[in-house]
Amino acid sequence: MNLTPIMQGLVATIFTWAITALGACLVFFFKTVDRKILNCMLGFGAGVMVAASFWSLLNPAIELCSELGYSQIILPSIGFFAGGIFIILADKMMDKYSYGVITESDEIARDSIVKKYKKSILLVVAVTLHNIPEGLAVGVAFGGVAAGIPSATIGAAMSLALGIGLQNFPEGAIISMPLRGEGMSRPKSFLMGVLSGAVEPVAGVLTILAAGIIVPVLPYLLSFAAGAMLYVVVEELIPEMSEGSHSNIGTVLFAVGFSVMMILDVALG
Repeated sequence: MNLTPIMQGLVATIFTWAITALGACLVFFFKTVDRKILNCMLGFGAGVMVAASFWSLLNPAIELCSELGYSQIILPSIGFFAGGIFIILADKMMDKYSYGVITESDEIARDSIVKKYKKSILLVVAVTLHNIPEGLAVGVAFGGVAAGIPSATIGAAMSLALGIGLQNFPEGAIISMPLRGEGMSRPKSFLMGVLSGAVEPVAGVLTILAAGIIVPVLPYLLSFAAGAMLYVVVEELIPEMSEGSHSNIGTVLFAVGFSVMMILDVALG
């Protein structure tokens, strides 16, 4: 049965979403999340996100700017800084909200709750933002096929979806595992990991339907997600993975995660 490009894009992005959910399933295989395991997951996830911010986001944004005749410096730079500023503002808003709902009398408990609240939400927001342009990228690939662009092929679009799907596995885990470590139940931690990837099918199909409109702003969206991801890595994940007596293993897993993501992007990109 021949599928339309829209249905092909939907199937491809549902596949990438399913791999995210598969990674989030790891939360069910651990009764508790001790400091060593958490540092490993945070380090690996930070490495994946740093590598993805360049090879999956910034580099494609720069190349697309060249194809579209844009400046390869200005638009990616604006998007990158805008992504970081967005997360900073979200951070400040969560500070304001959290301190407003917790009583002033218990400052120690308040600080602890605010720290956990911010870290968990920022991580989910960053990975979700990262997944939006991934869905857009798959949508653009299949949209190019639908538009009859000679250089756009079904094989290339499917390869892109496969590469994105493979790198989504650790992304699901780096959502669910740290949330479990913060005390959230397994089902809720899993659900948050699953929901972080739910934007991919939506973004993919919408992009195919409006390929001519989305493509001109895709470099900005890609670099925006990169800026948001790197802010969370530097502000939240790296300091957290350095806590406790197993900080070195977090650093080693950072290098492993970076290398795995780099290999996937270069080999399958």
